[in-house]
Amino acid sequence: MVDSVVPEEFDLLTEEIVINMGPQHPSTHGVLRLILRTDGEVVREVQPEIGYLHRCAEKIGENLTVRQFTPYTDRLDYLAAMNMNLGWSLCVEKLLSWQVPEKCRHLRVLMAELNRIASHLVAVGTYGLDLGNFTPYMYCFREREKIVNLFEAVCGARLTYHYIVPGGVMGDLPPGWLRECSRFLDQFQATLNDLHALLTNNYIFIRRTAGVGVLPLGTAISYGCTGPVLRASGLAWDLRRHGEPIYTQMYAPYDFQIVAPQDGQYPDDGLSPPVPDDAVVGDCWHRFYVRMREIVQSVRIVRQAIQWYQEADGSVGEPMKIQQKLPVAEAYLETEAPKGQLGFLIVGQGASIPRRVRIRSSSFCNLSVLPELCRGCLVADVPAIVGSLDLVLGEVDR
Repeated sequence: MVDSVVPEEFDLLTEEIVINMGPQHPSTHGVLRLILRTDGEVVREVQPEIGYLHRCAEKIGENLTVRQFTPYTDRLDYLAAMNMNLGWSLCVEKLLSWQVPEKCRHLRVLMAELNRIASHLVAVGTYGLDLGNFTPYMYCFREREKIVNLFEAVCGARLTYHYIVPGGVMGDLPPGWLRECSRFLDQFQATLNDLHALLTNNYIFIRRTAGVGVLPLGTAISYGCTGPVLRASGLAWDLRRHGEPIYTQMYAPYDFQIVAPQDGQYPDDGLSPPVPDDAVVGDCWHRFYVRMREIVQSVRIVRQAIQWYQEADGSVGEPMKIQQKLPVAEAYLETEAPKGQLGFLIVGQGASIPRRVRIRSSSFCNLSVLPELCRGCLVADVPAIVGSLDLVLGEVDR
């Protein structure tokens, strides 16, 4: 009879190997290359490599007028172009000490929050696809198409809108637009209920995300993480409430919750299911769930914006002139984009073309924590962790 016990001198030796994931890979959400050093199925180290999509956006901004550069901001986070336009426009207006009419402020909020819903729908839908669930992807894109149709009716574009510009917006809403928007909101909750059934409460989805890629709050802060990634770790920080006055005054009249878990639980919104027992604050499941609940809050804001817009007097502003000169000064402003804090720096030199343009990308900072999250996980968990960060490489590799 052969002894089944392997002698000590015959212990099996393992060998670390290097695996490339991307830069053309569905789970990397764009041209992102991940260099994985693995020991069997265990990931020892992950090194993100960017630079495959470099657009020189900041340098282009130093060779155009601020008005001419506005369409380029569409191409940063191209899934949230309205929010990119808004951040740039507010920074220009801060530099020039401009104030837009009240009606324009409410219209900007309406567009920014609709785009936040559309962006989160892409994040949620593609996240389900990353983990092998195709149906939520179709549900999310069906609803996003309805928002895109509304944007097309306003500005004629379906992705890069160039609608919110320094000084105001490109034009007022067409007749019947508010009615169509309200109709979309009325039927939208049913889809959210379906998504909760397909993902939030799905046993397999919970097992793939709960307790995976846990990001402690201290680590999130030290890496500069913002947006849903930071809030999912337990910090209720949102620039719509905690930002500069030029930005917070837009949201001052609005009633909404900052979505973040406190002691593992969320404030009751009456529409979302409870947190499963397996979930840990800061894990992949919470980052997904924060976006689902932020969609509910954005719907609340859009409903209020429709009312405030209709009651406001005045115009929706006027786009600034192409050759508007800038003062010899600088301005920096951060806004709360769907993926986190988006910052623009403009340094004027007394001419229409700025001396310096710099961009603080939320996706870039959130991506920087990826090696920390993936250390010690399984290879199959890497797509779950990457997808939970909701990256857009146009904003990272700018």
